[in-house]
Amino acid sequence: MNEESNFKSEKYGFNKPSAAFIGAAWMALIIGITAFIIGLINADMMLNEKGYYFTILLFGLFAVISVQKSVRDRLEGIPVTDIYYGLSWFSTLSAIILLVIGLWNASLSLSEKGFYSMSFILSMFSAVAVQKNVRDNQ
Repeated sequence: MNEESNFKSEKYGFNKPSAAFIGAAWMALIIGITAFIIGLINADMMLNEKGYYFTILLFGLFAVISVQKSVRDRLEGIPVTDIYYGLSWFSTLSAIILLVIGLWNASLSLSEKGFYSMSFILSMFSAVAVQKNVRDNQ
């Protein structure tokens, strides 16, 4: 490590992630997104419903990456406006709420609703981990 990255590591209290953690985060992200999409492809619902859930997945992934970046920027003293920070959190919560509302009103079995919920949450969490790893490696 060079002197600047040693300073960052000591100042902010983080180290570069291990290869195992990076691999696990990417695998979790790929598995979560793939499972969600395969579930949509095989679902017995109209194309507009599939589009709704796919859009929520994309919106949610972007939102959590934005939250992670905003939080990390603030931690490192990089200016982030309160509006952007708030919108990032609002978008994340909105994506989750929209998924819950969609699944609540869907004519799916409870196991299908659980499947979509779990693959969505896995994707969201792993997107945060992947973004953290990318940031830590820079």
